[in-house]
Amino acid sequence: MNFSRTLKTFSAIALLTVGILPVLAQTHHRLPGQHQEQHGDLMANQGHSNIHVDNTSKYLESLFEEEEEPEGDIYTEGWGSNMVNCYGGMDVPQTAVINVKNFCMPHPGYVTSPYGYRKRFRRMHKGIDLKVQIGDTIRAAFDGRVRITKYERRGYGYYVVLRHTNDLETVYGHLSRFLVEPDQYVKAGDPIALGGNTGRSTGSHLHFETRYMGYAINPSAIFDFANQTVHTDTYTFDKNTYQNARNFSNDANAQYAEKYRRENPAKASASVGKSASAGKSSGKSYKVRKGDSLGKIAARNGTTVARLCKLNGLTTKSKLKPGQNIRLN
Repeated sequence: MNFSRTLKTFSAIALLTVGILPVLAQTHHRLPGQHQEQHGDLMANQGHSNIHVDNTSKYLESLFEEEEEPEGDIYTEGWGSNMVNCYGGMDVPQTAVINVKNFCMPHPGYVTSPYGYRKRFRRMHKGIDLKVQIGDTIRAAFDGRVRITKYERRGYGYYVVLRHTNDLETVYGHLSRFLVEPDQYVKAGDPIALGGNTGRSTGSHLHFETRYMGYAINPSAIFDFANQTVHTDTYTFDKNTYQNARNFSNDANAQYAEKYRRENPAKASASVGKSASAGKSSGKSYKVRKGDSLGKIAARNGTTVARLCKLNGLTTKSKLKPGQNIRLN
């Protein structure tokens, strides 16, 4: 009798357990529907973000694959004797608001190489490169005083450093001629030099830097190069974000580059004329010579590697053959 009663008790417990366990499992191990939906959205966003970053990185690498190795940092490499980096050891504030309202674009050329780390060169590009022709006028970005004019054979070539009244400093590199002298006061927009191709450079361009107490700010955080203006009347320097761009768009830059070339046909034809003896067969095509690369052809003819690839069905990895005709427009 006792045995029968015990058996019935165990049976009841077993049935109860079978009924309770699924409920417990659902209660403690299943996420509410809202959380599941949020989790799914989060995973989807993360996946999309990774794909976007990968595609952007590959696009930038292909767009600027032919660019030159960045210059060394003139504020730290070989400048000790001149005390150029006069901010060494000074206490730099975490943040500072800088007035950039009274500005002038140093040159209307489009961006040929942005600010940032170059993985393939394993070094930082601490400025931004703008397309100029040799002899183009380079202007002071803000009011200030000329601190240095100097020549560096393996880096910036002929360059100028300006100290501005808003506490910024600007650097202008690869120049062909100085139009100012040290300690000379200049106003925003005053001519300070002529564009060139000196130093570590294989094509004429302006290397332009913006600095605050030695910190190399991304010029695209201050200037909107595609629209030839500043983003806002003030720029807030922050040690945590000074390397970030603000609203920099490769598409906008490409559109501005097209506009710049259309509005400056004389410069485009001058570039073509200069390279004619180097193997250029006509105004619309180029005959490849031994040793040519897409980057060299683009630099000689005032265009971009991306555009040459698009016009000729090429990629940045394509091998060029001597005698091959390359469309330019």
